[in-house]
Order: sequence, then C-alpha cells, then structure tokens
Amino acid sequence: MSEQYEDEEETRGRVLSNGQVMAFIGGYWLRRPWLLLGSAGLMLVAVGFDILMPTAAKTLIDAVADPARDTNAAWKAWALFVGVYVAFVVTRNIAFRFWNPLAARNMEEMTNEGFRRVQAFSSDWHADTFAGATVRRISRAMWGYDSVSDAVVLWLGPALLVLFGLSAQMAFKWPLIGGLSLAVVVGFLVLNLWVVKVYVRQANLKSNALDSRIGGALADAITSNPTVKAFGAETREETRFAGITGAWSRAVQITWGRFMDVWVMQNVLMVLLQAGMTGLLVNLWVKGQATAGDIGFAITTFMLMSGYLRNIGENVRMLQKGLDDVEDVANYALMAPQVADAPDAIPLAAAEGEIVFDHVSFRYKSAEAPLYDGFSLRIAPGEKVALVGATGAGKSTFVKLIQRLYDLQGGAIAIDGQDIAQVTQGSLRRAIAVVPQDPALFHRTIAENIGYARPGATLDEIRLAAKRAHADGFIEKLPKGYDTLVGERGVKLSGGERQRVAIARAFLADAPILVFDEATSSLDVETELHVQAAMNELMAGRTTIVIAHRLSTIRNADRILVFDKGRIVEEGRHAELKAKGGAYARLAAVAEGTA
Repeated sequence: MSEQYEDEEETRGRVLSNGQVMAFIGGYWLRRPWLLLGSAGLMLVAVGFDILMPTAAKTLIDAVADPARDTNAAWKAWALFVGVYVAFVVTRNIAFRFWNPLAARNMEEMTNEGFRRVQAFSSDWHADTFAGATVRRISRAMWGYDSVSDAVVLWLGPALLVLFGLSAQMAFKWPLIGGLSLAVVVGFLVLNLWVVKVYVRQANLKSNALDSRIGGALADAITSNPTVKAFGAETREETRFAGITGAWSRAVQITWGRFMDVWVMQNVLMVLLQAGMTGLLVNLWVKGQATAGDIGFAITTFMLMSGYLRNIGENVRMLQKGLDDVEDVANYALMAPQVADAPDAIPLAAAEGEIVFDHVSFRYKSAEAPLYDGFSLRIAPGEKVALVGATGAGKSTFVKLIQRLYDLQGGAIAIDGQDIAQVTQGSLRRAIAVVPQDPALFHRTIAENIGYARPGATLDEIRLAAKRAHADGFIEKLPKGYDTLVGERGVKLSGGERQRVAIARAFLADAPILVFDEATSSLDVETELHVQAAMNELMAGRTTIVIAHRLSTIRNADRILVFDKGRIVEEGRHAELKAKGGAYARLAAVAEGTA
C-alpha cells in the first residue's frame, strides 16, 4: 500500500461494531417517530394476517375434504383464505406509504450531514484523503442506510415474528413438530448472525475498502488527465487502475464465496425443516391423528417459513453489507473536526485589517521540528507586505495560519485585536480574499464562479469585478459569455484566464485583507501590467499580503519580508534590501538573470 493510501486509512477513523453503526442509523429513525410507528405498526398487522394463512389453508382443505360436501362451509373457508391474503397485501402496501417518505428524508439528511462533516474537516485531512474515495463512501452510505432499514424493519422483524408465531402454533398442537421448527429457526438465526459476522464481515470490509480505492484512483487519474496526456501515459494509468480493480475482483470473489458457503448451510437447515415437519405429520396421518387439512397446514406453513427463512438469509447478508457501507459516515459523525470553532466563538469584526503574530509556534504533523518557533510580527492596517524566500521557507504557511486552516501549538494570531481562534472560521475566511497561484474553479458558469465571492451579487456587479480584473475581454468573446461553463476545476480556461477570474472574485469579495499568492505568474507581460494596475487599485486602503517569486510584482510594496526556515531574516523596501547585498539581493540577482 502506498503512503497516500496509508495516510487515507488513518483518516477513516476506527472500525465500529455493528451495534454502534445500528445506533447511528437508529438515530435517524427516531427523527420521525410517527412515520416509524405508522410503518412498524402496519407491518405488525400484516404479520398477523400472514400467520393466519396456514390456518386459513387448513380450514379450506378440511372443508373441501369433508365427505358431507358442505358447499356453504367450503365457500366461507375460501373467502377466509382469500380475504386473509388480501388483507395482508393491502396492509403491507399502506405500511410502505409511511415507510417510503421516512427512508427518503433520512437518506437525504444522512448524505447532507456526511457532506457537512467532511467539509468541516481540516486541510490536512483532505490532503491525506482521496476525494473520489470520500465521494464513494458518502454515496454508498446512503444506500447502505436503505439496505439496513429495509432489512431490519421490513423483512427481518416481520420474518422473526412470523417464524416464531408459526412455531408456537405448531408447538401448541404438536409439541415435537413445533420444537423441530423452533430449533431450525434458532439455528438459522445463529448461523446467519454469528457466521456472517466472524466469517464474512472481514472479507466484506476489505472489498469495501478496495471499492473506495477504485473511486479514489478514478478521480485521481481523471482530474489529472491533462498530465496523463502530456506524458502519453494512458496505458500506464490503465495498468495501474487495472491493478486496483484486479485486487477488488479477487477480494470480492472471496466475499461472495463466503456468502455462498453460508447459503449452503442455510439450505441444509431448510431441507431438515421440510423433511422433518412433513414427515412427522405424514406419520401422524398414518396413525389417524392428523387430517388432510393438517397436512395442508404443514405444507403451507413450510412454504411460508421457507420464504421467510430465505429472506432472512438474504437480508442478513444485505444487513451486514449495509452496515459496512454506512460505517465510514458513522465514523465521520464521531470524529471531531481537526480545526473547530470555540464553543463561544463570535463572528470576526474586521474593518482595518491589522494582523499580529504573537510568539506563534507551529509544526506540521509530519515534520520533526516546528516551522515557526516563537514567531512575532505586526502588519499595520492598509500595509502592503510582500513575502519572499525559497520554497519551504514558510510563506504559504503564513497565509494558511491567518486563515486558520491549521491550529497553532503556541502563541496567538489576532486580526484587529481579535484572537482568530476565538472567532468563527467562516467569518474569518470571508474577511480574507485569496487569489492562489493555481485557482481551482467550479464546473459552473463564469458568472457563478466570480459571484461565489458574494452570494446575491448582481450580474452588473459581477461584470464590473471582471472588468476591473481585465477579464471581461476574453469572457465576452466566449460563445455564451458569462454563462460559459468552465469545466471541472476550470480546465476549459487557460491558466491566465483562470487567474483573472480568481482576481475578479477577489474584487467582488471586497474583503479588508487581500492575499495574492503568485497571482500574476501565468500572465503574459502585457496582461500582467493591466492586472497589476487593477491589483494596485484593489489594494488601496486594504491590508495586502503578496507572495511572489517574480520580484517585479513587489517593487512598490511598503515592506518586503524575506523568509528562511520560518524566520524573517531581512525586511525593508526593495531598493534598500537590494543595496544591503544580503539574501534579498541574491534572490533579485537570480530573478534578473533569468528575466
């Protein structure tokens, strides 16, 4: 297993017992008690009619076998036989009228809440988890709930009542036959519940994990299709994917094979029930102690019981698979968000945009030593600060920490005097507009992507933001203009076009703090000049942080901070830092030499 898959296994949480998963599902049932009681109550009434079927069959057979040929009694018996079955069908149908809305609403809420939980998890969690696998787990859980609920409420519960009810009827009249029936039913249940748990479940969990891995591998390869094509690596990716599906195929064959083994054991018990029940009654008939109706009762009872027993076998398998499918989402519900709002968190009130790092200590979970150790810095309201330094020096981490994508190990960060650990994450991030180096857009229209910064923005406001970002020119040349779909992650646009859309989004956000992370790196020189002018306009009166390797974009910064291993080794304006002949001067010399 690769390191990525090992990391992903850690994000799934601990293995839950069947009881814990059932308790999670049961919580959804109890959200709508009247629908649950209505469907369960009607199912009980239907079970009562089902238990009467063998008795109705015995009455009919005895009536038609009576030498007196009482036709009136025969027709009454026939009416009872048909009426019991019609009552069973009608009652069960009405029960589904309660059950279907209960199931649909609970499945909707389980999926929505699973999505909400996953969104609340930290950037680290998402970095360690394949998006495709997470999608597979959430969508599989919805249908797992359906399987479990149907198995328990619609099939297993009624089946147990019918089986024990019929066994009790027979035991009352024929203790030996009733005892045999009861023994087979108990043996069948033990076989299914115990054997499936100890013999089948581990194999099923393994095949489920590989099913999730298929989703992860598909998403990984398909979203990276431009890279695959660039290296002519289609065959290599197909081989890699075939290895994963091959592992799933081998695992699922083991799972299915074990279910088949259980099925064979079930049928041995069914034969024992059939042969024993009918044989004992034929023996009583030979002795003159049973009527033709009794034989009919036994055959009808066996047919009814065998149907329910087969359903038990199938539904125990469905139940276990459903529980395993729901387990990941049940785990998500138990996992606390890695970065959580404080219980008394309040919205951030940011107007000036002052940023203060006060003796901040921070270490990534995979790092041996902290990146920041007692780091302190103040950025004044409205100040334009540039961060430069080698890769890994701590520039991007600086931005992630002011967004509170990670929690600190020590110290505090404040915006306008408010500790960001004590404000709601949503309000904090809405106060910071970020233009990343490689913007990821939604597979929605350009207007929707720009408008994402401010829900409810009018099309005129979106157009103005695009114009200020110098994006309106290329947008209006597209066949559908602002209604053009940009493709997954914006693949239909060039890198420069994506960045201009992201800059337009930042204009529309109108946040007091701006972050430009290599925001002009994909632009040609002419477009960069236009966008730089627009950025300068946007920066006016706002606190701005610019991360840049192209030093031409930061010449006019109020202050340049040179980072090295989580420390600021130099700070000042462009000209004075260059004159010092230190770390910044060396970076400038390299940049000018490659320009």
